[in-house]
Amino acid sequence: MPVSQAQIDALNAAISVGERTVRMGDRMVEYRSVAELIRARDDLLSQKAAEEATTTGTPRPRQTKLYHAGRGF
Repeated sequence: MPVSQAQIDALNAAISVGERTVRMGDRMVEYRSVAELIRARDDLLSQKAAEEATTTGTPRPRQTKLYHAGRGF
């Protein structure tokens, strides 16, 4: 399901007033905390960015993961 700007705006409005309940049409979602609400908004933003990148043909940045197995201090 594509992410709409209205969904992101609804989450931003709830975050700005500190509500944990978001209503979109006939659906209502209650989050456990404002931190969870912020994580949901950030997730939607990343999904929307990925959707826009695939539709515009812009490649996603390559991710490189580095691991260290040293002794540490």
